[in-house]
Amino acid sequence: MMILAMDTSATAASVCLAREDMIIGECFVNTALTHSQTLIPMIEQLCRDSGALISDVEAIAVNTGPGSFTGVRIGVAAAKGLAFAKNLPCVAVSTLESMAYRFQGSDCVVCAVMDARCSQLYNAMFRVRGDEITRLCDDRAVALSDLRLELEGTRERVVLVGDGAALCADEFGASLCVEGGTLQNVSLAPVQHRIQTAACTACAAFAKLSRGEVCTAEALMPAYLRLPQAERELKLRMGEKK
Repeated sequence: MMILAMDTSATAASVCLAREDMIIGECFVNTALTHSQTLIPMIEQLCRDSGALISDVEAIAVNTGPGSFTGVRIGVAAAKGLAFAKNLPCVAVSTLESMAYRFQGSDCVVCAVMDARCSQLYNAMFRVRGDEITRLCDDRAVALSDLRLELEGTRERVVLVGDGAALCADEFGASLCVEGGTLQNVSLAPVQHRIQTAACTACAAFAKLSRGEVCTAEALMPAYLRLPQAERELKLRMGEKK
């Protein structure tokens, strides 16, 4: 089965064509351009470069969040449109879970963190043992201070990944990966492994496909974890009026 996977949940955007046993091709950009400008041209370029046709695609996978509200909407909308045209199955992948697939073959706990602003992080934890990836908690929005307390109680090797990883490392400072420090078992992933890519989305999607975790284009929805800022501000104003 050939799938088209995509990620637009943060600043970087990427698309990937893959089969169960190989990554056919991937396109990744990390620029200031909006995903609405880059996503479809990237898909078209990837198909041209790989000699594939969009009609060859048998399923669509997309990171449905958490992440940037606008970015997630763009990715999900594109996936719905492409899938609806051919009635293709869709695979909704957690952005945080896709990060764990960069570490298949390792022996560690992946602490996936994205900057959620407002003094919060989007976070989930995954234990990686070779090719086996086990989710340790649900996707959640947590305060950095609360995450630190949780990590201080962990004795396994922990790797920080995601666009919030450097923020965590800066905050943890000398306690991080230093003998005698409270977080000496926690390290920052190297930059080339720190950000999610569509290839990782594809790997996560194949695992979900094997378990029958698919949905229709109509049922595919974003997973925000929090209300968009405009809705939060509206609820606040309405509450103040009451």
